[in-house]
Amino acid sequence: MAEIICVIPARLASSRLPHKPLIDICGKPMIQRTFERARMVFGARNTFIATDSQEIASVMKEFTQNIVITSSECLTGTDRIAEFAEIHSSRTYINLQGDEPIMPIENLQKIKDAALLHPKSIINGFGALKGRAEFESLSIPKVVFNEKFDLLYMSRATIPASKDKTFKLGYKQICVYSFPKLALKELRSWTIKTQFENIEDIEILRFLEKGFNIKMIELDSNTIAVDTMDDLNRVKMIISTQGDNLDKYVV
Repeated sequence: MAEIICVIPARLASSRLPHKPLIDICGKPMIQRTFERARMVFGARNTFIATDSQEIASVMKEFTQNIVITSSECLTGTDRIAEFAEIHSSRTYINLQGDEPIMPIENLQKIKDAALLHPKSIINGFGALKGRAEFESLSIPKVVFNEKFDLLYMSRATIPASKDKTFKLGYKQICVYSFPKLALKELRSWTIKTQFENIEDIEILRFLEKGFNIKMIELDSNTIAVDTMDDLNRVKMIISTQGDNLDKYVV
């Protein structure tokens, strides 16, 4: 059994950016860029793609044989990893979203270290919001937590909100997670999304609604999850001006 495996879930059926994982970013498909960054931390042996798409699998076979075809019925990327976990045994699984082509390497190392230190915990990253525009963006999940950094809630709404409607402070989700095998096994028994997960379209809420504790760790917010065409254009500009395969991009 592996100690830790990083799995990048990927599907083609994106409503906002069709064929998103295969979109070309400065000469490479986005999923390849995300994979290459994960491989720098977790190694070629323990970095995988989990997808329901033969097209994605065909493209990625040029770069790795660590590809697992999963069901097209998976509700979320984490459900896809839970299915993957039935085939590949590990104590801990890192879920790195496939639309994170400039994720800082130090973030991946930090969550790997936290996962190895706390293998029985669900862990998710957060970072500081960079002003009101991010605070008001519906593409960015906002995070609130207690003094022990346990997740209280996550929302696309403007939280925490002030009475005078001014932006005081805020934190956003960084889309990399750590899951123990037992949590993923339980996830497989939940066949529908939970109430708030379904409304917010934030998959980590299913665990919170089911009573799991989720530890939040602070990560560098210099990353962009590619959800919109504007996000894509920003990432292309960053890579084209700052070069390729950098440990850390300046956003």
